[in-house]
Amino acid sequence: MQYDKKVENRLKRIEGQIRGVLQMMEKEGDCRDVVMQLSAIRSAVDRTIGVIVSENLEQCVRESVESGKDTDKVVKEAVELLVRSR
Repeated sequence: MQYDKKVENRLKRIEGQIRGVLQMMEKEGDCRDVVMQLSAIRSAVDRTIGVIVSENLEQCVRESVESGKDTDKVVKEAVELLVRSR
């Protein structure tokens, strides 16, 4: 699968958030602030997973339809990926 620039940018933002949390910890920042930032990171990762799986699903379904194959297996695999990511 080819990943677009938007997904890469999302991950770079998450990377920056993680660096920010590490700095907060090094400076002995407030626990609530650290936890809040970690929650934001988790949400961002979850959304990124959703984007990747949905784009992959769309591509795989399109390819299955074009080649006359059944799409049930592709959809089932995508749902399993989402469930595993939780």
